[in-house]
Amino acid sequence: MTSGDAAVLDDPVGSSLRGRHTGLARRHGRAAAYLPDVATFAAVSPVPEAADWDDLARLLGPGAFADLFSGEGTPPPDWAPVFALEGRQMIRSGTGLLDLSDPARTGVVELGEADVPEMLDLVERTRPGPFLPRTQELGTYLGIRAGGRLVAMAGERLRPPGWAEISAVCTAPEARGQGHAARLLNALTSRILARGERPFLHVAEENTAAIALYGRLGFETRRHVTFRGFRTP
Repeated sequence: MTSGDAAVLDDPVGSSLRGRHTGLARRHGRAAAYLPDVATFAAVSPVPEAADWDDLARLLGPGAFADLFSGEGTPPPDWAPVFALEGRQMIRSGTGLLDLSDPARTGVVELGEADVPEMLDLVERTRPGPFLPRTQELGTYLGIRAGGRLVAMAGERLRPPGWAEISAVCTAPEARGQGHAARLLNALTSRILARGERPFLHVAEENTAAIALYGRLGFETRRHVTFRGFRTP
């Protein structure tokens, strides 16, 4: 894997909206954003000019939330900061062991549109990050059930060329400590590699337990990022 192959990860939202997720995008000029019920993320040119920020403001509307994810461009001064969160981007190095056992034995099942109400309920109880009614359309989502109830899930979100981001990794409080997250991560990693793509993910710097788990499963830090959100003027 050359450094050029990973360059798309410097702008994962823009790369996804221009490629695999173009059908889930809305655009104005050189600005793009996901449809409102799919994801909150928006992107401008990697080296934005004043006109790019004007395009994004017109696309989102006045006083709207602009989730710039890990984009490094600085909006104009009249864009009000909403949040800034330190994090890191991790890619799979290829050294972790994969769980290739029968999904029927691991309890991993594929989730679809009919499962969205349960997925939204699990997200509400665990707060893994933004997840909206159509987020599951971004890629494959897998889950684990206990007593017929969804207790853990993880799925694919951003899709830059050659890569798939693992996201929404969450486990209900009553089901933690049973290895569900590791099983889901391994199952997703296996699927992504089988397609000839590479897995990557993002994690908040304060989530040290998740960073340690990802490290055990073969992920290594590629770069540190700051997740940022603003409100348009």
